Amino acid sequence: MFEIGANPWIWTSPVTDDALATLVPRIAAWGFDAIEIPVENPGDWSAPRTRDLLADHGLTAAAVLSVTPPGRDLVNTDRATVRATQDYLCSLVDAAVVLGAPSVCGPAYASVGRVWRMLPAERAACYASLRAALAPVADYAGTRGVRIGLEALNRYETSVVNTVAQTLEAIDGLPRSVGIMLDSYHMNIEESDPYAAVTAAGPRLVHVQVSGSDRGAPGDDHIDWPRWLRALADTGYRGPICIESFTGENESIAVAASIWRPFAESQDALATNGLRYLRTVCAGLA
Repeated sequence: MFEIGANPWIWTSPVTDDALATLVPRIAAWGFDAIEIPVENPGDWSAPRTRDLLADHGLTAAAVLSVTPPGRDLVNTDRATVRATQDYLCSLVDAAVVLGAPSVCGPAYASVGRVWRMLPAERAACYASLRAALAPVADYAGTRGVRIGLEALNRYETSVVNTVAQTLEAIDGLPRSVGIMLDSYHMNIEESDPYAAVTAAGPRLVHVQVSGSDRGAPGDDHIDWPRWLRALADTGYRGPICIESFTGENESIAVAASIWRPFAESQDALATNGLRYLRTVCAGLA
């Protein structure tokens, strides 16, 4: 029903050519279909080299992921920062074209951890600014056959977009090359009814990330995954679903993602347990 992918952040950060050379053969050998690849800094990995590496191991590129540390913002910032962030996003579109990835996804609107209070009129103005800043990136992506998927994050990581409803409001009026990336972890925190939110996202769905409610493996948590994945299937989405989690062994990523304890006996077990569980649920739905 869905290709199942993995994110290299399960094991390492930053994601580099050397890291991919080690991880891609292992991810393929475990039986994953796809991999999503973040770009922490352009040049960390070579798109042509990665394309060939994935082809050699029978993996598809599920998505290229944007990463927004301090200084990558499209809203509530200066013009130079907006332009630099637009250029960064367009470089990700170029990488996606080389890899054959259908989308560039992530919280492209503001740097992770940056929060500020907005009254309704201020939020409307923020979303208007976001649409204006995203428009040239959307146009560029559209001409290249790549879609942009905005990811809502939880309230502790952003105050801009937390829910599917807000994401739909933020992208209203932008071309169909801009849509939604779902992340089950953030949805578990922010959506009062995550299953209804999956349905609401359906017409604009671009990409999907899955992890347990605690950032562990799907199936080792309290989410009703058969219901969640049935809601996803009922939208007509047939793209990949990718397991995203993080390792606590890297200090910078552990602090950024608040990884204070292990979520499985090993990162390998987190990935393979999640893969096995998702395969079982998808087989039952099919």
